[in-house]
Amino acid sequence: MTAPAPTTATGTAAATGTAASPGAASASASVPKALYVYGIAPAGMRAPRSPGVDGAPVRLLTESGLCVAVSAAPPRIRPRRRDLLAHQAVLDELAAQGPVLPMRFAVLSPRTDTLLSQLRSDAVHLTEQLEGVRGCVELNVKGAVVPGHFADLVRRDDQLRNLALRTRRRPDYEANVRLGEAIALGVRREARRAAREVVDRLAPLAVRTVQGATDDEQVLSASFLLRADDEQRFREAVAARARACGDRLALSVTGPLPCYSFVDPRPSTPAGR
Repeated sequence: MTAPAPTTATGTAAATGTAASPGAASASASVPKALYVYGIAPAGMRAPRSPGVDGAPVRLLTESGLCVAVSAAPPRIRPRRRDLLAHQAVLDELAAQGPVLPMRFAVLSPRTDTLLSQLRSDAVHLTEQLEGVRGCVELNVKGAVVPGHFADLVRRDDQLRNLALRTRRRPDYEANVRLGEAIALGVRREARRAAREVVDRLAPLAVRTVQGATDDEQVLSASFLLRADDEQRFREAVAARARACGDRLALSVTGPLPCYSFVDPRPSTPAGR
């Protein structure tokens, strides 16, 4: 399924998972039948009792063995905490009943018939996606650089040790800057190496693994699709890695989450097209 056919308000929101800009959101208000879309599940689910975004009641639309949770789209969509929590609560109720393909916050569809048409055309692909996440949860593991282990790094790295000795013998501003930059680079290099070791140890425990964006401070961001029964074993493995590399990398775990990182909303394009 392609992302639900967007109104002007959600062209960016559907792709990024962020709320639409105020100017674009006002355009969505001109579409009276616009729907806020939470996620897709197998037909037969109970409609969530939790209120949706902006307090709107949530209902299920059913087509081709699938259902999609929707509510009336508010005039403006902003990432307010209460609406983010409402979005999550709806998905949690669905996930308690079975597999769900979650949409990120602020995905809209312009009309009911448009959304149902997409369910029909993409039914096979969506059903395969649902089977792929059935009985699974997503956990995200992040790793941040630990800056305090540079003394040990200097002892182990000949180049850094020599640079530190030269700087101590002939200290000046530029020498101190060069030493600081070299140490910071070495610390990040060690943290990245530890991050690769973490993923190598955790990936065999997961059904699938997706690497996320990193930077100089957060050198690890990876999402793991796990069988729900394997969650505790996975957490224990993360704790073991945290003890092993805690001087270089500070690990944190978020989840269980809806399987955002493992949903491919677009069907594969047949060969030759």
